[in-house]
Amino acid sequence: MTALSTALTTALPATLPALGPGPAPALGPEWLDPATMIMTFVGWVGPWSVLAVMLVIFAETGLLVGFFLPGDSLLFTLGMFVHIGEKSPADGVPVNIWIVSILMWVAAIVGDQTGYVIGKKAGPAIFNKPDSRLFKQKYVDETRVFFERHGGKAVTLARFVPIVRTFTPVMAGVGQMGYRHFVFYNVLGATVWAFALVWLGYFLGGIEWIRHNIDYVILGIVFVSVAPMLYAWLRSRLAARRTGPSDDTQAAPLTNEPALTRSSERAETR
Repeated sequence: MTALSTALTTALPATLPALGPGPAPALGPEWLDPATMIMTFVGWVGPWSVLAVMLVIFAETGLLVGFFLPGDSLLFTLGMFVHIGEKSPADGVPVNIWIVSILMWVAAIVGDQTGYVIGKKAGPAIFNKPDSRLFKQKYVDETRVFFERHGGKAVTLARFVPIVRTFTPVMAGVGQMGYRHFVFYNVLGATVWAFALVWLGYFLGGIEWIRHNIDYVILGIVFVSVAPMLYAWLRSRLAARRTGPSDDTQAAPLTNEPALTRSSERAETR
């Protein structure tokens, strides 16, 4: 931890200008730019900047108020910083990619676990209310059924979708998803998410275009992650449209036939 913090504090500030604004416009406010955020942490807390990054990952994944924080881009940028730190180590102290990955992995797991506990503990107090225009108890019941059927898939894949990953663990707690079941898929999703993004930034950190277009790279990662879910959703919608009208059409004669028969019989009697 000390070696990593020292490298972040001394070596990285000298090399970070390469990660400054590129030709592509920023997709968010400057203070949410991951490079700017890490440099701010270095200026504020020095050797403890790594823990500050962990706190951001924790808040973004576990606290509802952290939905706007950068998660994907922060991990990706951190991986690039590690690449730079290895090329320009501070006082001969290299930055260890494995330490960085494990720390971010722990922050992601603890964050989701916190969100789950919030949903499970606060859910009954918040949602056990009479139905209103905006809230209906059936929404909670539907959430519970959803996580019983698709909870593992939702917890794992939501890791790669900004904002969605902030609310998913909370809703898993509200939906009373089994604790062990949630822990397993939480660890699985955090492992793939944290290690993949940190190491991806680490391996691509030497490419100048990548350094200047981090936001677009992250958008590409999000699109690839969400594409299977969008495809499945569109396919189910199309299937529902194809089967829905035909079922109604077939049901109509069965419902109306007795009434038509009785009407014709009365007409013949008259």
